[in-house]
Amino acid sequence: MEDSDRDRSFREEQRPERRAHPRVRVKVPVELFATGSDVPERGATSDLSEAGCYIETMFPFPVGTSLEMSLQLDGTLLAVGTVVTCDPQVGNGIEFARMLPEDLEELRAFVMAAQEAE
Repeated sequence: MEDSDRDRSFREEQRPERRAHPRVRVKVPVELFATGSDVPERGATSDLSEAGCYIETMFPFPVGTSLEMSLQLDGTLLAVGTVVTCDPQVGNGIEFARMLPEDLEELRAFVMAAQEAE
C-alpha cells in the first residue's frame, strides 16, 4: 500500500459517520436508466441502505444525473435516484429520491435482515 493510500484510509477511518440510515455491504442486482435513455446499465450494489446505494461500475455517471432504477431483492423495487458521488473507474453513490411506500418497506426489511446476518 502506498503512503497516499494509507493516509487516505486512515482519514476515512477517522471521519465520523454522516449517514442517517445504516448501510450494509451487499450485492444486489440493479438496472439503471439515465434520463432519456432506453438502454439499461446493469450492475450490482456494493452497499445499500434505505436512503441510497453504491454501484460499482467502470463507467460511472456524472454527479447530478437522475436515474430510474430497479433493484432485485425478494421482488423488484423501483426507485428514482440522483448520483451524489462519482469515482472514475470505480462507481457511483446514489441517493434515492422517490420510491413507492411498499418498496421502501421491503427495502427496510431487507436491510434490517442483512444487518442481523452480518
